[in-house]
Amino acid sequence: MRDVVILGSTGSIGTQALQVIESNPGLFQVIAISSAGMHPELVIEQAIKFKVQYVGVVTNAEVIRAALPSVTVIDGNLAATELAGLKCDVVVNGITGSIGLGPTLAALDAGNVLALANKESLVAAGDLVMSKAQAGQIIPVDSEHSAIFQSSLAGKKSEIKKLILTASGGPFRDRPDLDGISVQDALKHPTWSMGAVVTINSATLINKGLEIIEAHYLFGMPYAQIEAVIHPQSVVHSLVEFNDGSTIAQASPPNMKGAIAYAINWPDRLPQATTAIDWTVSHNWSFEPINSAKFPSIELARHCGQTGGVLPAIFNAANEVAVAGFIAGKIEFKSIITVIANVVSELEKNSVSSLRDLADVSAIEEDARARASAHLLRLAP
Repeated sequence: MRDVVILGSTGSIGTQALQVIESNPGLFQVIAISSAGMHPELVIEQAIKFKVQYVGVVTNAEVIRAALPSVTVIDGNLAATELAGLKCDVVVNGITGSIGLGPTLAALDAGNVLALANKESLVAAGDLVMSKAQAGQIIPVDSEHSAIFQSSLAGKKSEIKKLILTASGGPFRDRPDLDGISVQDALKHPTWSMGAVVTINSATLINKGLEIIEAHYLFGMPYAQIEAVIHPQSVVHSLVEFNDGSTIAQASPPNMKGAIAYAINWPDRLPQATTAIDWTVSHNWSFEPINSAKFPSIELARHCGQTGGVLPAIFNAANEVAVAGFIAGKIEFKSIITVIANVVSELEKNSVSSLRDLADVSAIEEDARARASAHLLRLAP
């Protein structure tokens, strides 16, 4: 039986991870869960159902503590980091945002296998994270990177020519312009059910830019050998092209349970982890290039990744502020990328060349967030 820690237990990844575990009794024991604590009733329900030993929350700790007298409740901004450092078999990092970096580093330092869904850890501090990771210690949970991880097993790493990430294109794939888009419009993803921030990142295609940077670190591939294509059906999760001209794809209905199950039970597959493709009906899968003029976020992300140093962290922090500003009605949808591009331009020349530790990341992110906040005021409608 594997001991598992679930970080972000009330979010999309966390709840699905718990569903996978519940469907496989006797294989996993959830020893700890963490969340922001904004939904204390759900946290309490999860803790009781899975008989956890530890709960970590930022808010509502007293309510949760009173309801769970036999559970150790850790509260505060470092609660998830503390739980990630518990000795266990697998830590699932399903936290959204760069706040997931601390727990990522703690899990690696403790020698735990890290089932990583927090892409921002690698975007903000890829060199730092990978310097701490042992071979095979990080198993990707993002469906795209799980697909690449699985497809790459078809050959040797030296035989891989290209990684191709697929993108649904979001709700505005076929829209001629990005004017007058509301928050409600941006949250209507055509194929995936995700949290608000990830959904809006998908609408701007920022998410795909972040994933390109993530893929660079996870698989050690140069940016020139990582591409992204639009695949509206979201069935082919990504592809790997080999030097003999073969392209291997991983396909399954748009559901995260397969990728989660693969990560937490690696190297073995869990039977019926997710619904398989129904081959008794017709399917049409299409692929098309990304319109970089309409969605400039990917090329900006690629530029930040190729430049390296702290620029990806700046890119990510500015995006988090811009998305929050859009959700709050402070800027228009198309201004999200404007805010990010302006902050990257301002800080690129003066950025230090490397990140030594978490404090370095926090400092550069704080500066980027302050700059982004200033741009929100300037771009307010």
